[in-house]
Amino acid sequence: MGRCNITLGQSLILVGFSDWPQLELLFFIFVLIFYSLTVFGNTTIIVLSRLDPRLRTPMYFFLSQLAFLDLCFTTSTVPQLLVNLSGLDRTISYGRCVAHLSIVLTLGGTECVLLVVMAFDRYAAVCHPLHYMTIMHPRLCQALAAVSWVGGLVNSLVQTGLLMAMPLCGHCPNHFFCEMPVLMKLACEDTRGTESYMFVAGAVILVFPVSLILGSYAHIARAVLKVKSMAGGRKAFGTCGSHLLVVCLFYGSAIYTYLQPKGSYSESEGKFVALFYTIITPMLNPLIYTLRNKDVKGALWMVLGRKLS
Repeated sequence: MGRCNITLGQSLILVGFSDWPQLELLFFIFVLIFYSLTVFGNTTIIVLSRLDPRLRTPMYFFLSQLAFLDLCFTTSTVPQLLVNLSGLDRTISYGRCVAHLSIVLTLGGTECVLLVVMAFDRYAAVCHPLHYMTIMHPRLCQALAAVSWVGGLVNSLVQTGLLMAMPLCGHCPNHFFCEMPVLMKLACEDTRGTESYMFVAGAVILVFPVSLILGSYAHIARAVLKVKSMAGGRKAFGTCGSHLLVVCLFYGSAIYTYLQPKGSYSESEGKFVALFYTIITPMLNPLIYTLRNKDVKGALWMVLGRKLS
């Protein structure tokens, strides 16, 4: 393939799921339903955390931040996917593609850091319950949330900058949105050096946070095992288990996508993994945190009761 330096105004064609035209209508219905549930679930958590005084705690502050991130992340991707599946327009300018990539990397990086912050919050709640509200002061919570956003922005600037430094060949990314591994396959030159930098950046934003989360949960597990009250132990495992499940879903798919060599990345598999973390995981997060959470269910029934009365 000849060397070609794509400019910001040139168009790319997102292949999407056109390889399976017989499934596009099914995918469209599936995505639309799941997106509606995602918007409803995450918006409900944000609204409840604002309305109910019982949910004005550090844990629910960070949970509402996660819900807002999931809402932004899925909204940044799904409308483009729905247009793609409808067959109306599969084109996107390279400039828009880069802008979309930077938004996705910012939101994804922010969630990586936020999940570490939420693990620290659970560590403080379980291991230092008497000093929890002193440690997790509102100003500290706001500062940690701001650090999460800054971390996501730095991650985006680094990885987007590395991509834009490479000349690209071809105009048809085999994906439904602009994702880093797919765009790197369009590179005109040997990308092994850039891949090394990308791997380091991915390890910093993915592997390092996972290590911190696992370390936090090692301390939490030790503290829970010392708790004599069965009810207290079950409550601690309940709130921490929800967060740990979200961590596994998010980091599992992200590590699969961003921490494997370009040569072994399967575009077909990558599209279905991307469906999982852009649609299914943001939809599941509100369910994971609320199904066994009496405070959230109580707040929901209280708000519904006000509206019905």
